[in-house]
Amino acid sequence: MIEILKSSIHNFNAGPSILPKEVFEEASRAVIDFNNTGLSILEIGHRTSLFQSVMDEACSLVKELMHLDNDHDVLFMHGGASTQFMQVPMNLLNENELASYTDTGAWAAKAIREAKLFGHVEIAGSTKETNYTSIPKELSISPTAAYLHITTNETIHGTQWNNIPYDCGVPLVADMSSDILSRVVDFNKFDLIYAGAQKNMGAAGVNLVVVNKNILGKVNRIIPTILDYRNHIKEGSMLNTPPVFAVYVAMLTLRWLNKQGGVTAIEKVNNEKADLFYNTLDSLPIFKGIVAKEDRSKMNAVFIMDNVALEKEFLDVCKQEKMIGVKGHRSVGGFRVSMYNALPLESVKALTELMKIFAKKKG
Repeated sequence: MIEILKSSIHNFNAGPSILPKEVFEEASRAVIDFNNTGLSILEIGHRTSLFQSVMDEACSLVKELMHLDNDHDVLFMHGGASTQFMQVPMNLLNENELASYTDTGAWAAKAIREAKLFGHVEIAGSTKETNYTSIPKELSISPTAAYLHITTNETIHGTQWNNIPYDCGVPLVADMSSDILSRVVDFNKFDLIYAGAQKNMGAAGVNLVVVNKNILGKVNRIIPTILDYRNHIKEGSMLNTPPVFAVYVAMLTLRWLNKQGGVTAIEKVNNEKADLFYNTLDSLPIFKGIVAKEDRSKMNAVFIMDNVALEKEFLDVCKQEKMIGVKGHRSVGGFRVSMYNALPLESVKALTELMKIFAKKKG
């Protein structure tokens, strides 16, 4: 019964979001009996060899999938990306220094607000005046900035950096929470990457941090022990008890991604899903995209209807057809379709067919 129900649902939730079926199956077995030990993954000691093997594999898979060099360390940490809004400037920004931030949406704005608690912030580029419907085409970055911070994909507003400013002249920091490992980028050109796992990498409760160790240790403030990246690197993400189950699910998801052929292979699938969806959207006048076409997110498609009265009706139809998570964020309205790595192409096909049928009936 559970299997039938699961297979009939199309999960477009923005996060926590869809995970591969085999990850659910393996994780559920581990809750009862982890690797035939007679122990649940929920009760094994984090300093045992049983869990150490999980952490080692998770870190190794990240390095392999990202093709990281030896300067970059991989951490699995508590707190999600929101904690990193504070932890990044605490570790990288002196009180008398400035950091450059791009203001491209709700999550970028939150990162900016936290950074101002630790130093000066300059806005290198902003699309706030146009309701965050595009990505800045030109940036103004001080050469003395401690770093440039970008949010590579804005989950709420549906924009994505398609031309990443690798050569910005200062260390590059990125919040990749909603497009981590979804496309090929030069991860080594980022000095710090952080991403909540609950969209493309696993379950809620753990945060991935990839940091170039050469940018650490340059602030003059005293950093609390638990917030200093260097301490977590030294202890191999075991400075305190890690979120064991969330790390395990992340490891399974990374293992699944590697089995698919890695980032290069999944990017092709993601491109196919995004092309299908946006081509359908543009062909149906009843629906309306609100993001500049060149900046559309391949992870989170945001759109509306000119006839607002029809929006509730379309959402009701989606619900009837077991298409979950299509309603837009409360601050934007309309609709949002999240197409993360684990979402099958078949779900996008089902949604686009429903859009065509609805448009024909109402047109």
